Amino acid sequence: MVELFSKEMNMPSRQSSKGNQLKWRHENNWYKADYAGYEGLSEYVVSELLAQTGLEEGTFVRYTTEEIMYHERRLLGCVSENFLPPHWQLLTLERLYRSQHGASLNQVIYAADDIKERIRRLVLEVERLTNLTTFGPYLARLLTIDAFFLNDDRHMHNIAVLLDPAGEYHLCPFFDHGASLLSDTTLDYPMDGDVYRLMDKSKPKSIARDHVEILEAVEQLYGITIRFPFRYQSVASILEAEQYYDKTIKKRVEDVVMQQIRRYEYLTSKH
Repeated sequence: MVELFSKEMNMPSRQSSKGNQLKWRHENNWYKADYAGYEGLSEYVVSELLAQTGLEEGTFVRYTTEEIMYHERRLLGCVSENFLPPHWQLLTLERLYRSQHGASLNQVIYAADDIKERIRRLVLEVERLTNLTTFGPYLARLLTIDAFFLNDDRHMHNIAVLLDPAGEYHLCPFFDHGASLLSDTTLDYPMDGDVYRLMDKSKPKSIARDHVEILEAVEQLYGITIRFPFRYQSVASILEAEQYYDKTIKKRVEDVVMQQIRRYEYLTSKH
């Protein structure tokens, strides 16, 4: 357990569509408390499974669950190491675009009806602003991860790039998976609901309102950019190693991941 204090709190100025989790910077770590359900468990499970996909260390953020004491309250959540080198900045795509053009990036994206055209416009704008010529495959990989793990809170405020002190841009490690795996048990996905019906209710907020349509679009544009070659034993072992969350919650997370493995069998092979 870690005890955290108000002076360490670091809350975003923008209110998330899911509400803002309590967030602290303590030493060289970031801590987030659960807000609507089991976000900390989702961060942990997704990052542990991403470690089995072949992604290089440092291209995604590793999370572990944590018990937090704050104002004499016991909270569950997660912790991750600060990945920003000294004097680097993290710029969300919305902030980046608005700082250059004074307008919302979403207005540019959603001016197109076709999902592939929205992706092309987004990639083109980011490439123009950053010279990151590999941003297209990077975005495709991120949206594939979101579709597989049912992240329903990805948007232009949590897709980001990094800016170094010399003014050069870099791809940002994949982060912020807390809204995955039906974690919002307060509003959207109650624990007493049928898990398979609830999975069908999950709607993304990034490029379109359907995970499958986004996945099909990025694969048509960039091909398959990531595979998920894990099976039941890997999922079960990750959940068994976690020490804070209730078994009922873990069982639901296991059911969601296993259903996605069955649904996207072509992504779970080791081709």
